[in-house]
Amino acid sequence: MTSYHTRIETKLRERFQPAFLEVLDESSRHAGHSGWKEGGETHFRIRISAPALDGLNRVAQHRAINEALADELTERVHALAIEVIRPS
Repeated sequence: MTSYHTRIETKLRERFQPAFLEVLDESSRHAGHSGWKEGGETHFRIRISAPALDGLNRVAQHRAINEALADELTERVHALAIEVIRPS
């Protein structure tokens, strides 16, 4: 079984072809809180820089990422923090 971390990273790379991508599992920081499950992989932070997201406002960027990860968000992932990094 593929981890949710790997699934998220793979889908984002395929969909957005980012110049930079960091997927962090922050589940351990939320132990005992709503949505947390034994074994983690419930709370993630994504940092991404991708030309496909340039020119979109923040809401459109988040919608595009949430759409790409729709399966993961309905199956196990409870919280997703998204940081879109503008190219310098």
